Parts: sequence; structure tokens; C-alpha cells
Amino acid sequence: MNRVEREKRAKITCATCDALCCQLTVVLDEKDDVPAHLTTHLPGGLHVMAKDQEGWCVALDGLHMQCRIYASRPTACRSFVMGGPYCRAERDEHARQGARTIALQLI
Repeated sequence: MNRVEREKRAKITCATCDALCCQLTVVLDEKDDVPAHLTTHLPGGLHVMAKDQEGWCVALDGLHMQCRIYASRPTACRSFVMGGPYCRAERDEHARQGARTIALQLI
């Protein structure tokens, strides 16, 4: 069984989460109460969570892989279900990209 198949069967929990969703663009809703220093506006005008230089959400505590503003996280984050279809799709894509990177390194 390859990694992608194992990922599909694996139970995803906080202990096994890679926080890949914290690399997605999080569009903020006007009802979201996120501190301004954690947000930015994209060239097209969308108000989003800011990202660090490595592409991770600035609200992520990278040491513990936990959201620093979990209790007041944006609506988009609240609707992202850990282990749900979108979560698994992101994990599958990440696994495929990792396999491609390894294959390219071997060439």
C-alpha cells in the first residue's frame, strides 16, 4: 500500500495533523474578528489571513502546529473539517507532490 492509500485509510486526528490547511488562502468574512496584524489584502482586494515567508498562516504556532487564535479563528477555518473530503484532498495532493519531489531528486 502506497502513502496516498495509507493516508486515505488513516484516521486524521490533532496528533496526526500536518496543518496543511494552514498553507491555504483563507478569505476572511466581514464577521470574522481576527486581529488586523494577522491579515492582509491581496492585489485583487480580498481580505485574507497573512502568511509567513514559507507560506504558512501567521496565526500558526509552527513549533506545536496549533492555531494561536483557535477560539476566534475565521469562519473559513471553522468550516474546514479535519479528516473531511477537502482535508483529505489536500493531504493527498501534498503526498503526491512529495513523491514527485523525491522522484525528481533521484533523476
